[in-house]
This record gives sequence, structure tokens and C-alpha cells, in this order.
Amino acid sequence: MAVSQNLRGIGAVLIATASFVANDTCMKLAMSDAPPFQVLVMRGIAACLWCLPVIYAMGLIRELPKAFHPWVTLRSLSEVFAILSFVMALSQMPIADVTAIAQIAPLVVLLGMWLFFGERVDSLRLALVGLGITGAMLVAQPGGSAASPFAIFGFFTAVGAAFRDILSRKVPPRTPALMVTFSTLLIVMLSALAVSLLFETQVMPTWRHGWLMLVAGFFLMCGHSFVFMAYTMAPARVVAPFSYSLMIWAGLSGVLVFQQVPNALALGGMALIMAAGLAVVLLEGRAPRAAP
Repeated sequence: MAVSQNLRGIGAVLIATASFVANDTCMKLAMSDAPPFQVLVMRGIAACLWCLPVIYAMGLIRELPKAFHPWVTLRSLSEVFAILSFVMALSQMPIADVTAIAQIAPLVVLLGMWLFFGERVDSLRLALVGLGITGAMLVAQPGGSAASPFAIFGFFTAVGAAFRDILSRKVPPRTPALMVTFSTLLIVMLSALAVSLLFETQVMPTWRHGWLMLVAGFFLMCGHSFVFMAYTMAPARVVAPFSYSLMIWAGLSGVLVFQQVPNALALGGMALIMAAGLAVVLLEGRAPRAAP
């Protein structure tokens, strides 16, 4: 029975990561003829249109005020920084490269807990953080012919996501996951709208933009839902390593949809990021836990 549940959890996280990459792919396609933050606004509208009926169907309408709890709002603002940075990078870089750089976020969490909260992090874990950051530098290749100045936004994405994950610990435990998701969708959309109106020249949305964003919003909802299911079906130590499948899906999207093949250095960097992240997950899974 435990094996069956673990396999279901692994399957759910694989579907979740594929859904997130499908969402990013639709957004990158829409950015070919629309400003990136306007695309993010359209995606936010579509995602909220998907999310609200689900909230109603699950009988969670009365829980809506929890979406605006101070800690939930602060977490969503960290997500704003991460997503705006990700969209900037995604609009100018191969999807596989920016996804790989953003995947150092769990390593940045370790570093942040050590630097700002005094949490003990042993030398092996710090070495793995260094290894992951080295991998991200190989993907970004600063100073190289394949380098993009927008790679810095990939690192900003990882920092924002790390602070989001740290702040997640402060969210009240009885807050439904869907309320946290809705808070994120709404606050990101409103923030993107403000940035878009201030700094972008708006374009008239087309039917192509409309269906791409409807598909993107659907996959975004699927991604959040399957992540939630994965961690309820199986222990985190079982499903967490498979979250790095995000890089594999992003690589496939880059090759099949955008005809972008990472060079050898970038592939080596992705391998280092995945190895460092998996090693940290395995170490955390084997760490002794205090008795309840």
C-alpha cells in the first residue's frame, strides 16, 4: 500500500512539473508579439477565472479572507519578485536555461536560513550550495558568447522563490492551499498590471493571446493542484527529488517548441544543479528527526 501511494505521489509531482513548464511555454509563445508583463496580467486573469470556480466547488468561499492574512500576503509579495524576474528572463532566454538557474532556489533557502536566521548548516550542505551556484553560473556563462544579461533575472527568481519558501513557514497551518494559490495569483496579476502600465507599450490582445493564456492558466492551476496532491499522497523525501524533472520538461520544451538546444557548458551546469539539489534532498531525508 505504501509503495502504491509513493508511486501516486511521484506521478503527481511529475504531472505538476510538466504542467508548470506547459504554462511557461504558453507564456513564452505569447511574448513573441506582446510585452512580458502584459502577458503576465492576461495569464493572471485566466488563472483567476479557473481558480474561483474551483474555490466555489470545494466550498471554500468562506475561507477567502485567509488569502489576505498578513503572512500569506507577504509570501505572495515574495512570489511577485520571483515571477516578475522569471518573466523578464523567460522573454529573452531559452526556457531550459532560465528554469535551470531558478532551480537553485532550495539551495538559496539553506543559505538564507544560515545567514539570516542562524540555523546550523554543516559544511557538506554549504559545499553543495556552492556546487549548485557554480552550476547556475555555467548555465548563465557570464562573459561568454552565449551569455545573456537577462540571466541575472534568473538568479533574482531563485532569491525571490527562496524567500517565498522561507515565509511559507509563517503561514497559519489551517490556511487552505488554494487560498495561498489565489492570493499569489491575484497579487502577482495586480503587481504586473501596475508595472505594465508604467513601463510597457500595451498591445491589443488577439485571439491567439486569449487561448494561449487560457491554456496557461489551466496548466498553472493543474500544477499547483498536483503539487498539493503529491505531498499529501507520499512523504516529502519521496516526492521532492522528482521536482527536478522540471529541468527535463523545460529542456524538452526548448528543443521541441523553440528549437533551442543548450550548449555543453549549460548542460553541465544543469547536471551540477540537479546533483546538488538531489543531494541536499537526500541528506534532509536521512537527517534524524526530533520525537513529537
